[in-house]
Amino acid sequence: MAETAVSSALSEVFQFLKEETKLLRGVHRDFSDIKDELESIQVFLKDADRRAADEADANDGIRTWVKQVRDASFRIEDVIDEYLLLIHRTNSPGCRSLVCKIPRLMKTLTPRYEIASEIQDIKLSIRGIKERSERYNFQISHEQGSSCQSNGCGESDTGGWRDPRLSSLFIEETEIVGFEGPREELYGWLLEGAAERTVISVVGMGGLGKTTLAKLVFDSQKVTTQFDCRACIVVSQSYTVRGLLIKMMEQFYQEAEDPDLEILRKMDDRLLIIEVRKYLEHKRYLIFFDDVWQEDFSDQVEFAMPNNNKGSRIIITTRMMQVADFFKKSFLVHVHNLQLLTPNKAWELFCKKVFRSELGGRCPPELEVVAKEIVQKFKQLPLAIVAIGGLLSTKSKTMIEWQKVSQNLSLELERNAHLTSLTKILSLSYDGLPHYLKPCILYFGLYPEDYAISHGRITRQWIAEGFVQISVGRRTPEQVAEEYLSELIQRSLVQVSDVDFEGKVDKCQVHDLLREVIITKIKDLRFCHCVHDDGELPVNGKTRRLSITTSDNDVLKSTNISHFRAIHVFDKAGSLEHFVGKLGSKSRILKVLDIQGTSLNHVPKNLGSLFHLRYLNLKNTKIHALPKSVGELQNLETLDIRYTLVREIPSQINKLTKLRHLLALHRNYEENYSLLGFTSGVKMEKGIKNMASLQKLYYVDVKHRGVDLINEMKMLKQLRRLGLRHVRREHGDALSAVIVEMKHLEDLNITTIGEDETINLNFVSYPHQLQRLHLKARLDTLPDWIPKLESLVEIKLALSKLKNDPLQSLKNLPNLLKFGLWDDAYDGEILHFRIGGFLKLKRLNLSRLNRVKYICIDEGTLISLEYLTMNRIPELMEVPYGIKSLNNLKAINFSEMADEFFESIDQNNGNDYWSIKHAPLVSFHHTSDPKFNDDEICTITSSDHCFAS
Repeated sequence: MAETAVSSALSEVFQFLKEETKLLRGVHRDFSDIKDELESIQVFLKDADRRAADEADANDGIRTWVKQVRDASFRIEDVIDEYLLLIHRTNSPGCRSLVCKIPRLMKTLTPRYEIASEIQDIKLSIRGIKERSERYNFQISHEQGSSCQSNGCGESDTGGWRDPRLSSLFIEETEIVGFEGPREELYGWLLEGAAERTVISVVGMGGLGKTTLAKLVFDSQKVTTQFDCRACIVVSQSYTVRGLLIKMMEQFYQEAEDPDLEILRKMDDRLLIIEVRKYLEHKRYLIFFDDVWQEDFSDQVEFAMPNNNKGSRIIITTRMMQVADFFKKSFLVHVHNLQLLTPNKAWELFCKKVFRSELGGRCPPELEVVAKEIVQKFKQLPLAIVAIGGLLSTKSKTMIEWQKVSQNLSLELERNAHLTSLTKILSLSYDGLPHYLKPCILYFGLYPEDYAISHGRITRQWIAEGFVQISVGRRTPEQVAEEYLSELIQRSLVQVSDVDFEGKVDKCQVHDLLREVIITKIKDLRFCHCVHDDGELPVNGKTRRLSITTSDNDVLKSTNISHFRAIHVFDKAGSLEHFVGKLGSKSRILKVLDIQGTSLNHVPKNLGSLFHLRYLNLKNTKIHALPKSVGELQNLETLDIRYTLVREIPSQINKLTKLRHLLALHRNYEENYSLLGFTSGVKMEKGIKNMASLQKLYYVDVKHRGVDLINEMKMLKQLRRLGLRHVRREHGDALSAVIVEMKHLEDLNITTIGEDETINLNFVSYPHQLQRLHLKARLDTLPDWIPKLESLVEIKLALSKLKNDPLQSLKNLPNLLKFGLWDDAYDGEILHFRIGGFLKLKRLNLSRLNRVKYICIDEGTLISLEYLTMNRIPELMEVPYGIKSLNNLKAINFSEMADEFFESIDQNNGNDYWSIKHAPLVSFHHTSDPKFNDDEICTITSSDHCFAS
């Protein structure tokens, strides 16, 4: 929307005026004028955007005005970038003398004049836009964390589109599929439990059926007979508490002409609340608030809902987890996070909708393949399945007709009356976002369908694009971006695809149907130009970003890249050398370049010409080296060269004072396993101390520069993550001195140069805030500071050759969730997990411990353990004593253990099988006969038999 574009432009202007103190004559005043004009326009942009998108207010003039605002915002961003590039070229390093500067100044006279003319033209354009706005009578809106439509429930004064959400309140029970489990859970919370006033929240994305489920329970006879009074109120995005309370009382009184209602309507707010409380005070009441958006809704209705200890209940449905959480401040709360239908239930719902009156409710065999293809595209979203079912029920039951629908689904979503209500419901979640989150959710549209996106990847791209707004405080851009992602997840817009052992988001994506809505908005807003194998997404005018998911070399060669701020390429096929080669000469405003996983073989020498580049992702490409010109990327914040063939970074990179993330590692899967050689880093030259903004630096090979390189790291005081490879014994003291200076360090990973290389890690002071520690080094004794790390959530020790059992020292770490002992980390025969230890530990990995013969687990230890892995412990002949007491185990994996060990857990004759069969999943991998290299993988569960493959 124009609001988002203006906010972005304003952010750039603010930053520009703040940082550029030596501006050309008049430029500061011109940009201050532009800033003032934009701010005056911004106050009513929400209303302008809403009216431009509203079919009931189809005024081409308004839409043209909004487009002009957006275009002007783009021009402002571009002219700022052009100006900064001009200044850089004029005042480039190494050109300080007047003799050197005069020729440069002469060369830039024409660009200076062009920029000055463009600024003046922008000023005139914005003034004209502002003057034309007066004829449309836009209403002033204020940011409240979510956009508010001027009318509740999607209604408009013009009698526009019927709110498609209302139909969810009137679905017959016989039409409902897949809610059996959630329904019973809601019945339990409503009818049983505490007498205290209780809130039951049903949370999930639009279209999941939250309203349908809640209304089904609300209207059930087993519920209605248990409450003295009930009311069902649609809240939506625009409401007044006064209006909600009056609607509630109308339903209590049953008859709208009751004279008491007229008295209520004349009361002030305080008296109205008193009257509602008085009515409910001695009753067991049930109130259903449907579609709540405002986070503090709880505070607004709390005083009208007395806690009379009669088992009263309040049901809310919401797309936002924050709404449900806010109630916890004052209410007893139960939350049901509604999930997508199972594939079987999705198919059942589809058939019931399409074939309800024919064919016995079953899909004919000849249509089953295409029908399941269509259902799969809707990804088990109930409302979507109902909508497509309604459409297909009107179509001829022929393969050709249904294939047309399947192949043109995007077009159908935009135009077909059966499906447009679905897209409107999904669009409400986008429309309700604060302006700073709108470009963030749109960014998911740049990625291919079903693409699981690393949280670090997308949040760093948001930062590079300037989407992340940093207020006064000590939070980093990365922390704010993480909060943005969390808010999108809490609003049920982003789905979590994978989590790490801490339960934190690892990968995420959006539902395919929401992605279709995003793609439509991307096209309308000219947010991105998408090029796919099946064609290009049409756009009018310049777009800000380019997303390529095709291997068509002709498309790559013919694409004009000069006006893009971000370029993403996803396909492995196709030759990228020519495409990337022309970036340096053709692209002047590029900020994000992501070509992860492509077939790129080398980076052009003129890479440094991309002055504005902030994010460069070359991960999983075939590049062997970085050009020296990388040192000219003065604005670069992220450089990702993980899993490439780069082994050495040119010294010029040390000039990148804004670099925050330098990610470099390579894993060797080809040779025989070696813990020391499995993960390698890159060589770096002297001068690393200049990159004082670094937050993540891994992995660096210190064999090349040794103590000197480590000493320079004292200046990297912002580091959160540090990984070092090939550390020597003589590096210990320098390393200790460096770690003391890193007050923000959360993740430390150290690997020595050889298995027998002992290093002294008894630091003078230790990083109290450390959360993850990986040590692959001979220690002999465990450093005494490690058991004091109260924030530690993960520790992995390898090659340590510890003489004493480390478990006694580590068992009381209060927040430890993941623990690994690898490659002779312990040199003793008995590992003893003693009572009361490792109370929060969820994952335990014991691998290649060649001397361990016995493992004992006391009852009352490892009480939270979920995943246990044991690999190559050759002297261990039997299952650890006490494993039966680990009641929370989800999976056990045994790999390459002794033959006697595997015999002991045989399902038929093993003496120890009884001690592991309580785990839901037990698997083992065993080389049954080395001469044939025959791998046997078995899975054992309490109800299944072992199978081999």
